[in-house]
Amino acid sequence: MDTSHDLEGVWVFGDYRNYFQNRVTLQLIAKARDLADKLDTRVIALALGDKVHQWAMEYVAHGADIVLAAEHPDLKSYQVETYCSVVAPWVEAFQPQVFLAGATSFGREFFPRLAKRLHTGLSADCVALEIDPETGLLLQTTPGFGGELLAEIVTPDHRPQMATVHPGVFQERPHDPGAVGRILYPDVDVVPETRVKLIRSKRQQTRQAKLEEAQVVIAGGRGLGSKENFERLYELAELLEGEVGATRPVIGSGWTDKERLLGQTGKTVKPRLLISIGASGAVQYTTGILGSENIVAINRDPQAPIFNMADLGLVGDANTLLPLLIEALRKRV
Repeated sequence: MDTSHDLEGVWVFGDYRNYFQNRVTLQLIAKARDLADKLDTRVIALALGDKVHQWAMEYVAHGADIVLAAEHPDLKSYQVETYCSVVAPWVEAFQPQVFLAGATSFGREFFPRLAKRLHTGLSADCVALEIDPETGLLLQTTPGFGGELLAEIVTPDHRPQMATVHPGVFQERPHDPGAVGRILYPDVDVVPETRVKLIRSKRQQTRQAKLEEAQVVIAGGRGLGSKENFERLYELAELLEGEVGATRPVIGSGWTDKERLLGQTGKTVKPRLLISIGASGAVQYTTGILGSENIVAINRDPQAPIFNMADLGLVGDANTLLPLLIEALRKRV
């Protein structure tokens, strides 16, 4: 691996498994950019897995200077001991000043074990991070005593200074398609752990709508033709880590429950991505999706009103395009 770059900067561990809903890695890269500028150093993001190039490019577009991308079939599924065996030698070799991860179920398992192996401290569930202008140390603010007070913690002697941060604490930077960074692909010699063997994994799917909180919403309309066809939206939502919404005609036909109704008499959503499938775009429906950042519409009628508000429109039969979209996404999982 090319070590000519200074890797003694601010590191962020990338967790892309729930990318469309959980943006904590991008939020941490944004904060790391601020910390690195104050320390006059670089932001280095880590991406472990199999075929992680697309995520590495995303990290560069959101502010990372360098991405360490570890690609190996044994890294496709997360195993805490295997990930530690890959990351710990990198940390020991390059001695980053700061190392951050999201305070998710993943980060809360992985980072304490890594900190123990590296013989350094870890501040968990931080709500603020700053650089002390006098010492250059990372000031890690975390709740204490059940949230009754805030404790400010420093790690003066050991490196890296490690912290996990709650999702939503920091604001991610806008996606910059012109951003320039380096992606390094170090050799990975992974010895699979034998104590735990992953047989299969499947995301726990719920039919309880959480539309207002979803970052991805798949909205179905009457153009899907039947309840069986509407059910396929749950497959697409699972692949995109999203939720399913519906128009009033769908609710009236009994294809799904009224908790999924979008529009004037239903719920209003503001996801990062909304995919509207088989809905013409009546005003009763579109008033509930106006706040969506990006709208993709699929409808067989090129004159359908939904195309007037869509960022991307696909003209065609929903029941022909939907299976193709699901198949394409499954190949990327």
